[in-house]
Amino acid sequence: MTRVRAIPRMVGAVMRGQYAGMGKSNLALLGLGVVYILSPIDVVPDFLVLIGVADDFGVFLWLAASLLGESGRYVQHERSIIQGRAEGLEEA
Repeated sequence: MTRVRAIPRMVGAVMRGQYAGMGKSNLALLGLGVVYILSPIDVVPDFLVLIGVADDFGVFLWLAASLLGESGRYVQHERSIIQGRAEGLEEA
């Protein structure tokens, strides 16, 4: 759940330019994935039951894997910043 809760913070940090680990273009691509899943317009129509649902499911799997992977890297980034601050306080 740590990764899932980190997603909104990660998106905000990317938009503010505070997290260089993910570019705005990658964020936009993930946003397009969300729009594709929610959109009633599909590359393969849903009335073609197996194929139509499979493309949405494939985009969902890609989106989930990408978000969870990137949010894991973001959590590590946050922890390194917090650890760096704590080490700076110990030295003072």
